[in-house]
Amino acid sequence: MSHPCLRCGACCAHFRVAFHWSEAEPLLGGSTPPELTEKLDPHRLNMRGTSARAPRCVALVGQVGEAAHCGIYAQRPSPCHELKPAWEDGTPSPQCDRARLAHGLRALTPECWLQPLVPSPGVDRPDPDAPAGGRALLRDA
Repeated sequence: MSHPCLRCGACCAHFRVAFHWSEAEPLLGGSTPPELTEKLDPHRLNMRGTSARAPRCVALVGQVGEAAHCGIYAQRPSPCHELKPAWEDGTPSPQCDRARLAHGLRALTPECWLQPLVPSPGVDRPDPDAPAGGRALLRDA
């Protein structure tokens, strides 16, 4: 299975991504592209699009729940580094769960991480992106 985040993107289309302005200041070592940010208050910026009524980060590429990824992954701000997928490291993530459920995706479970990240031919496995309440299986070819 591929990493669940590479199909999800729900967190990028659910939360406001706010951070200290210095993270987008190259002269101070900031790496987040300043042109993708907007001023939130005197000390914080946010990623453009994440303060909207229906948030969607300007850096999100693709369709949530199908094929989505961060277009600036190596330069993403600290809140994006800090939000971890549920159970990836053996601990829950209420933020991940909340974002996935808001987009009609099932919450990740510990079992989602027991599957090999490389597909095994002919093996059924739970689909972490099946609609909430649904029970779908994927069969790797």
